[in-house]
Amino acid sequence: MTLRGADPETVRGALESGDPLPGTTGFAGELDGTLVRDVLGRVPVYSESETDRSSTSETAAEWAFEPSALEEPKLLPAGTALDPTDPNAEPERRWTLPDSVPADDPDAALERLAAAVETAADDALDTDRDVAVAFSGGVDSALVAELLDAPLYVVGFPDSHDIEAARTAADAMGRELTVVDLEPADLERAVPRVAEATGRTNAMDVQIALPLYLVGERVAADGFDALAVGQGADELFGGYEKVVRLDHRVEAETTREAVREQIHTLSEQLPRDVHAIDATGLEPIAPLLHDAVVDAALRLPDDLLADETERKRALRRVAAEYLPEEVASREKKAVQYGSLVARELDRLARQAGYKRRIDDHVTKYVRSLLEDDPAPPPDS
Repeated sequence: MTLRGADPETVRGALESGDPLPGTTGFAGELDGTLVRDVLGRVPVYSESETDRSSTSETAAEWAFEPSALEEPKLLPAGTALDPTDPNAEPERRWTLPDSVPADDPDAALERLAAAVETAADDALDTDRDVAVAFSGGVDSALVAELLDAPLYVVGFPDSHDIEAARTAADAMGRELTVVDLEPADLERAVPRVAEATGRTNAMDVQIALPLYLVGERVAADGFDALAVGQGADELFGGYEKVVRLDHRVEAETTREAVREQIHTLSEQLPRDVHAIDATGLEPIAPLLHDAVVDAALRLPDDLLADETERKRALRRVAAEYLPEEVASREKKAVQYGSLVARELDRLARQAGYKRRIDDHVTKYVRSLLEDDPAPPPDS
């Protein structure tokens, strides 16, 4: 029996009751011979592909928490259970997100969310871990930082948006800030480690994971045990422009449906972030993905989600009780752009001969860094 994220009795109870949100921050692993993963996929776990499971020797691994530990890792879908020893077994759906009815009273919905956020913070603090916060100056990480009262670290290139935003937010909050300034050599060094840890080499995933890994390196070197992040807020509370525009990037026809659609993408996104932080030796902590917060978010009335004038409205209302208004209302850029990691990785790729006219040139550059004797890029 090997579980991460929750104790066995809690998971057994959730299996028996079918409760998808039993009060955890996610879980995965082996329980009584069965592989399980929580409804949002907050903790990643992998099994061998069906082919490899049928030929696995008694001493070989049948499943693992890290993709690099298996020959052909297959991510267990969120909310499912699987017998990893049966080559013919398919993941069985055990949990689905509740179809929560939106609250009629906006004030009551906000009170429920505020209480849930406090619960999440209390659970995160109820350990012996020394925690630091990956801080970008946006409302998500600022709320986490204030609730945990933990040191703030920001990573980026010297002229990046995130460093400036983090500085002004930290000043407004009366907090000290540690700045991790990057150089291009940091990306070259970190790319192979990030790609190996995450099992991903596509440009977008690597660009997103690099800032987490690089800030985690510094946090770990400074003696901390865990890195707290604001992950999940954009998905839960309507932080993306596309959930308001309802453009080609979503299938939904309403903002509420689009938000729920984004929540379902977490199970594929979170393994990347978890593995990037794990690779630094730190434990990832995401208070805003606590079951209590998820449940409260699902119950928000439409008016507290997002529209053309404001996104993540409910979270900002709650955050305003803890943060200066200028921080609670602040918009931010995606980490790969706000840190300038995407820009600098593109520049490195072009300097190495992978010009933009080459299809998916940054991904090809990333993969070249993983090879002992990489072939030169196509003749330009």
